[in-house]
Amino acid sequence: MSAVEAPPVTSGTILRFLRVTLHVGFAVLLGVGVVRLLAMESGHHLRYLFLTLALLLAVVYLLGTVAEKRFSVGAIARNPRRFAVLWLAAITALWAVLMIGSVEFSWLAFPLFFLHLHLLPRWAGLCAVVAMTAGVIVAQWISTGSSTPPLPVILGPVFGATFAVATSKAYRLLYQEGENQRQAAEELRRTRAELSATQHEAGVLAERARLAREIHDTLAQGFSSIILVSRAALRSLETGDQESTKESLSMVEATAAENLAEARNFVRGLSSPALAETSLAESLSRLCAKTQQEAAVRGGSLRCSFRLDGEPIDLPQPFKVTLLRAAQASLANVWLHAHAKSAVVSLAFLGSEVTLDVYDDGRGFEPQRLADTVAARADGSGFGLRSLRERVEAQHGTLTVESAPGEGTVVAIRLPLEGSGTQGESA
Repeated sequence: MSAVEAPPVTSGTILRFLRVTLHVGFAVLLGVGVVRLLAMESGHHLRYLFLTLALLLAVVYLLGTVAEKRFSVGAIARNPRRFAVLWLAAITALWAVLMIGSVEFSWLAFPLFFLHLHLLPRWAGLCAVVAMTAGVIVAQWISTGSSTPPLPVILGPVFGATFAVATSKAYRLLYQEGENQRQAAEELRRTRAELSATQHEAGVLAERARLAREIHDTLAQGFSSIILVSRAALRSLETGDQESTKESLSMVEATAAENLAEARNFVRGLSSPALAETSLAESLSRLCAKTQQEAAVRGGSLRCSFRLDGEPIDLPQPFKVTLLRAAQASLANVWLHAHAKSAVVSLAFLGSEVTLDVYDDGRGFEPQRLADTVAARADGSGFGLRSLRERVEAQHGTLTVESAPGEGTVVAIRLPLEGSGTQGESA
């Protein structure tokens, strides 16, 4: 059976022990004075008066220790309270009177030294200690009946006062260290709480951005395709072209099935189902064929082809997803906005990097103007380029868009292979 670990000793525990020791010492010394007072001759006419004063001193001191729970000694040292000063003055006055009745009460000066040094400002506490030390020396000198004070009568109170001053200084230093540790612990807890909140917020924002990219590059594009192909089916139905209508509905069904698969994998946090059982090159080739078919269903004449350069290697899964999503987004823009006649998707393995270029001969645009208005529009569109750039930058790659009005568009992506842990892939 393992032993129970003792709780750590803190500065607060030490300070409480010192305060309790001070109060116990005062009680013991007061009891010794009362016993010596009772040992006086029964004929001493002031004995009962001094016994009453001793009892009063005990009561006043006890009231002060009970009230001590309501304030901090360290706080009083910085800003003395009227109650503490009045209480200290009362017990000091009672002690001085008692010392006249019996010199044995002079030993109460030692716990009183600590009280004066802690409850009063530094200069006032030192002056009080000096005055009390002188009073103790005079009282003990008178009790000896000697014409000159003996050396022990002087050295004893002086050494006691010096010890009290040194101990009080150590007490203050210990108290300050405890306060510094408490403040440091509070600051550490506050910093940890703020850091945790910041990390949580950053995680929420990062996850929100990831969800936005995934939804835009999968479901949103799929729904856009369904809407456009459905419109083409309605036009074919109005003209009585049942063959085109059937082809359009088949395309709607296939696209909806793909979107459903994307949604299910998206919920499970998996990669694109297009990459589940095929290589990246095969997925891109199928994407080109699907894009060309969708364009044909809508009455367009887009020719989309895929080209592979270099020896394929096995890419990390994040690279595969990034390149596939980039091709999907780029081709979606081609048949939605570019009005192109042809598009080429080129995947190249160049040793130190893998590149993906999507070219179309459409109407083009001004890239700088698009960059100036990159924020998403009110209808939720306008997010594609920003989403694509975030994906590429997350893999430490670069995205370049080259275009001009009437001269087509090239979207070029470069992903570094160094340090990505790639290995050869079978053809």
